[in-house]
Amino acid sequence: MKLRLTAALGLSAALLLSACAANEQPAEQETTAAEETAVAEETTSDDTTTDEGTADEAPAQVEGNLTGIGSSAMNVAQTNWIAGFQTANPGATVLYSPDGSGAGRDAFMGGGADFAGSDRAFKPEENVAGAFALCTPESIAYDLPVYISPIAVIFNVEGVSDLNLTPAVLAGIFAGDITNWNDPAIAELNEGATLPDLAITAVHRSDDSGTTENFTDYLNKAAGDVWTNEADGEWPIEGGEAAKGTSGVVAAVTNGVGTIGYADASQAGDLSVALVGNEGEFFGPTAADAAAAVEASPVEEGREEHDLALEIDRNAPGYPIVLVAYAMACADYADDEKAALVKSYLSYIAGPEGQEVAAEGAGSAPLSEKLGSQVLAAIDAIS
Repeated sequence: MKLRLTAALGLSAALLLSACAANEQPAEQETTAAEETAVAEETTSDDTTTDEGTADEAPAQVEGNLTGIGSSAMNVAQTNWIAGFQTANPGATVLYSPDGSGAGRDAFMGGGADFAGSDRAFKPEENVAGAFALCTPESIAYDLPVYISPIAVIFNVEGVSDLNLTPAVLAGIFAGDITNWNDPAIAELNEGATLPDLAITAVHRSDDSGTTENFTDYLNKAAGDVWTNEADGEWPIEGGEAAKGTSGVVAAVTNGVGTIGYADASQAGDLSVALVGNEGEFFGPTAADAAAAVEASPVEEGREEHDLALEIDRNAPGYPIVLVAYAMACADYADDEKAALVKSYLSYIAGPEGQEVAAEGAGSAPLSEKLGSQVLAAIDAIS
């Protein structure tokens, strides 16, 4: 089944601002009806935000350069965010390099990036004061969920466009236990399909990848008797074909024969996408299901205020394989001007306009009103 992913979720965010104009006359001064009319007209022309507050006022423009490194899964969203932000702020330049989540975290810790993008949060033992070169010595990093998306299981098998898989069969394929496309375990789930006598080539990421960590976390929690490895950003087993970055996996599946892989759904392109489920119910990747899974996922216990690392619910209804990508920033930057620019950019991408831009451009699920408010409060706390 070739699925075209669209973002059908609406955005609900309210900016409730009010402005009051004080055009009062002293108590002892009498005014004529004409004077009162003049005052009312002056108030109307000068104070245009009585009903809508300052919502129509354009935010102050910012200038400067920002460098981000990290998640290739969120590259499409970042491309759209940067275009929108730079249009609104012609004096600002944002560069984002989709080198992978692990590369992004390393670069941010070492001072090579002003912010990072990662499909997993910093682990508690990583997120300690003094670990981040651009932050003050007392500062931790904030993990800010800004991008929610399903991970698509993409495949390229001649003559097969529809494919149903259970978690156990999917795990068996990537574990190397199921090696041929006409294996009875696959055939049983796809009655009537003509499955070729063809070797399966399972493609995985070669780099330290947050998408891999989310994918292996799902396999472990949904089919732990088959996939016994715990979640890991580095592919944990031998075999298969390795490719760098999301684009590398997509290219390997596209150009291969009998290939199957995993990638952020925004970059599946024209490849066929498998349905995944149990007990005869199979689901394709949708933004709505990704949003539902994240909505059911609490912030990890023990995290400091504004460090919003989520514990993703892998058993949520609907399509089960989702990722949350984080923007990572200092709680307190050593450079105040850099802090102001980071706050401006992150406020844009996490706000209603940025989330709508990502939904339209990348098919991601906008943050819920509750999570969006938490993220914006955390960004506001950056200093």
